Amino acid sequence: MSISCSDFFSDSDLFCAEDTSGILSEESPESASSFSDFDSLSPPLPPMEEEESIAGFLEDEQNFVPGFEYLSRFQSHSLDASAREESVAWILKVQAYYGFQPLTAYLSVNYMDRFLNSRQLPQTNGWPLQLLSIACLSLAAKMEEPLVPSLLDLQVEGAKYIFEPRTIQRMELLVLGVLDWRLRSVTPFSFLGFFACKLDSTGTFTRFLISRATQIILSNIQEASFLAYWPSCIAATAILCAANEIPNWSLVKPEHAESWCQGLRKEKIRGCYQLMQELLVIDNNQRKTPKVLPQLRVMTTRPLTRSSVSSLLSSSSSLSSSTSSSAF
Repeated sequence: MSISCSDFFSDSDLFCAEDTSGILSEESPESASSFSDFDSLSPPLPPMEEEESIAGFLEDEQNFVPGFEYLSRFQSHSLDASAREESVAWILKVQAYYGFQPLTAYLSVNYMDRFLNSRQLPQTNGWPLQLLSIACLSLAAKMEEPLVPSLLDLQVEGAKYIFEPRTIQRMELLVLGVLDWRLRSVTPFSFLGFFACKLDSTGTFTRFLISRATQIILSNIQEASFLAYWPSCIAATAILCAANEIPNWSLVKPEHAESWCQGLRKEKIRGCYQLMQELLVIDNNQRKTPKVLPQLRVMTTRPLTRSSVSSLLSSSSSLSSSTSSSAF
């Protein structure tokens, strides 16, 4: 079902008082570009500078995760965990469909969780959550991918509703405002290389550790229980689980990770490790595929109205004070 908000908003609804022509459109050549095009390549950091960089990540990571009360809302069923699982599954399918980087998928989910931690959608599932998922994936792709599909082409792999580009662009602005334009997040991928080298100083299995840990992180991203752990803890745990798959490395235990850098807490790593191992055992035993949305596009039996879409997106006007100075 195609949904448009072209008649719902004026230019005054935009956060920074831009003209609507300033928004990336399907006809604009910038729509196929990426924010990452402006990033310059850097040489590897010397060991001391790398340690300082990791220390900075550890200090900042708390600013890029939802609060602990966010997980409790899933546990109390005030938020629908199954709806989140479906949204994450759809993001992972689109990531695989277009060959996006793992970081793009992780950032998409991170943006979605941080948004839901701060704002309440009109309903906990259905079209508002899908619109949020599309907007978050679009923003993450623009951050990390050299080529970004159009907003219409991004809506593949079983999308239940089809939103017009203007609707998604408005939602992107709402997400940017809620996140205070802080999109360059600290994620588990910020730590993987460093932790892998700490565990494997010879470099023999470093590439395997990073690759396998990346797979483990993405395979567990649907599980809301991991919201209880910060990125550094998830990264350390994923490296430990990957190491256990190497012959003669089965003696590597969570206690070893505590010495990799200051800030890692043994109790948290043990809890995350136990959860991750349990899910790996379930996956290995059952070989159960992730929950996914159906391939067929579903028409709503109750059509969406102007008021239903505008009630979600018009709230962006209340966020104008939070968008003045932050950059990606």
